[in-house]
Amino acid sequence: MSRLDELIQEYCPNGGHYYELGEIAHYAKERIDASEVDENNYVGVENLLQNKMGKTVATSVPTSGAVIAFHPGDILIGNIRPYLRKIWLADCDGGTNGDVLTLQINSTAMLIPKYLYYVISSEQFFLYDIQNSKGAKMPRGSKDAVLKYSVPVPPLPVQSEIVRILDNFTELTAELTAELTAELTARKQQYEYYRDKLLSFDEAQIPVVELRSIVKRSCSGATPAKGNSEYYSNGTIPWIRTQDVRFNEITEVDSYITEKAVEEIAVKWIPENCVIVAISGATAGRCAINKIKATTNQHCLNLEIDEAKALYKYIYYCIYSKYDDLISRKQGARGDLNSSLVLSLEIPLPALDVQKRLVHVLDNFDAICSDLNIGLPAEIEARQKQYEFYRDALLTYAATGKIISNRAEQNRIEQNRTEQNRTDEYNALIRLCQYVFGVVYMELGQIAEITDYVANGSFASLKENVIYKNEPDYAALIRTTDYSSNFNPGKMVYIDEHAYEFLSKSKLFGGEIIINNIGAGVGTTFRCPFLNIRMSLAPNAVMVKTDNDPFYYFWFRSKWGQDAIRKIVGKSAMPKFNKTGLRSIIVPVPTKETQDKIVAILERFEALCEDISFGLPAEIEARTKQYEYYRDKLLTFQKKI
Repeated sequence: MSRLDELIQEYCPNGGHYYELGEIAHYAKERIDASEVDENNYVGVENLLQNKMGKTVATSVPTSGAVIAFHPGDILIGNIRPYLRKIWLADCDGGTNGDVLTLQINSTAMLIPKYLYYVISSEQFFLYDIQNSKGAKMPRGSKDAVLKYSVPVPPLPVQSEIVRILDNFTELTAELTAELTAELTARKQQYEYYRDKLLSFDEAQIPVVELRSIVKRSCSGATPAKGNSEYYSNGTIPWIRTQDVRFNEITEVDSYITEKAVEEIAVKWIPENCVIVAISGATAGRCAINKIKATTNQHCLNLEIDEAKALYKYIYYCIYSKYDDLISRKQGARGDLNSSLVLSLEIPLPALDVQKRLVHVLDNFDAICSDLNIGLPAEIEARQKQYEFYRDALLTYAATGKIISNRAEQNRIEQNRTEQNRTDEYNALIRLCQYVFGVVYMELGQIAEITDYVANGSFASLKENVIYKNEPDYAALIRTTDYSSNFNPGKMVYIDEHAYEFLSKSKLFGGEIIINNIGAGVGTTFRCPFLNIRMSLAPNAVMVKTDNDPFYYFWFRSKWGQDAIRKIVGKSAMPKFNKTGLRSIIVPVPTKETQDKIVAILERFEALCEDISFGLPAEIEARTKQYEYYRDKLLTFQKKI
């Protein structure tokens, strides 16, 4: 039996008493002068936070008249339809207004303030408040109905235990939130990295234009006179302010104005899906998209995008990625922007289908990270090095058409990849570029492991150790002179342990691409179909190991592969190339799906040609639901008969 069960059994075994809220609490009646409040202790409905998250610093504080006083232990509830879920247990003295209900516990009531706060935080109370709210344009909660809400009031020891349990749930949820927030912050940094890199293009191939050239219409708004209640009272028209512009999609606002305000001042309606850029003070440079038809204040620059030229979401991401550039353009003592400074921003303008793919990647970043076809890594450790890798590679590819062109930088990154086992990151970048740009072109050394013959003495000294017997105690020896295109099992040559150890630095494991690198047969390419047997590489050959050896085997045998090898062959009497030259060859990197399709076709064709017998793939939300379930269970008492 839990402690709570024991207390219930001791203090209220036959159920708890229920009271109407008006029997145990009342609305605050005390008034204080507005001069006694400031931004830290004034609470309006706009600075109460949603979903029981407390309050924030007030952005608008009255300077004259009287306000409703509240004290520690009072419960403040939003009383306008969009804000009925706002609730706060006061921890200080302060003042509020008529848009907030201020409940004070009666001095005779045996109630713990936090217990009552938990009761009124429940979903049952919210639904009750919604059902009893009244009004057409801006419904308000009914004060009379709220005071009739039925509240269970068990004895104080039971209340105290319930508060303790719910506080623990709250603490656990806060800890989980902190952990997930850290992860989300890291993911946000990763997200911003990919966004910025994906929006870096080669100016020679993709036009770079001023923002004004793709804006159909731009405008700013206005602020109705604060002293004119006819501009605000019972307003129904959404009015966006810079505090609403937070690199987000705006689906609801805290501020509304009246039709009279729109008619009499320079407020303009803007359609849905405009890109809004804050141009004033500390908020300047932030951007958002309005998903509702709305108006704005004068500190918002509203851009209606010509969708025949650009997608509004793509332009939003471009402006988002240019935040530092916009910040650097701020002027004046307050640090403001203006329409000219924003509209002169230069952005790359690829084709609409490329914009669409970019938007898809950035809109679905979490999904892209876990997509087996793209699979951006989500590890947190060594994230800075991970980001540097992607940054350098994507910037270089956009500028040169190659993932990395600078040899020193490539060696540095290659070293980091080896130290950190970061091949997944590199492959993810390739797949991401493939998704957005199509096939990419890279140096062979960036996608392949290349090994040539390495030994401590002359290969000639091994001739006497070559055994022409197919015995399991021996290792296969690959000699390019024996195989013109592919392996023939009948020609397999074996060497003893002494010879195998002599060649141990050039071990193979089967399936690799072998290219002859010297002599009349320079460039001859074959692959070994024998897997899970010991093999060694003899002189005059280079081994190439990629993630898709069959595809590159066929490519090296093609006209394109042979042409690429001819370009790295030296002009000496004995034709040859070295490993460094082979690493520099530029090769196509289509998607894995495309590679596999090509391989399937060519392997079938090769079989048809060579074998006549052949013929012709929340946690916070879950924890919150768990918390609310137990909270509501704890606050459900059998009524005393």
